[in-house]
Amino acid sequence: MAVARLRAFLDHPAGPKTIFFWAPMMKWGLVVAGLADLNRPVEKISVPQSMALACTGLIWVRYSFVIIPKNYNLALVNFFVGGTGMYQLSRVFKARMEASRSLNAVRE
Repeated sequence: MAVARLRAFLDHPAGPKTIFFWAPMMKWGLVVAGLADLNRPVEKISVPQSMALACTGLIWVRYSFVIIPKNYNLALVNFFVGGTGMYQLSRVFKARMEASRSLNAVRE
């Protein structure tokens, strides 16, 4: 029973013998890096990088459901890549809005 399940996993079209398995596994490193950046000061966040991660993450979520075989691991990892990118962008936007408000308060 266990051997049959292991064989089925190994021979699956998105199993560990294919790029469909290893590409998402390596991409989880981007998610870990994005989570580590949550402690980074807002001034040091790269807007173009966060924008690129957010856009490509969300685009690839859609693509992972179009390709054959459907790759749910790829969809999940890209969802988190896009989510961390969007969260970083929201942090920058919030910080800039607060800075703008405080500048306007000083001017008044």
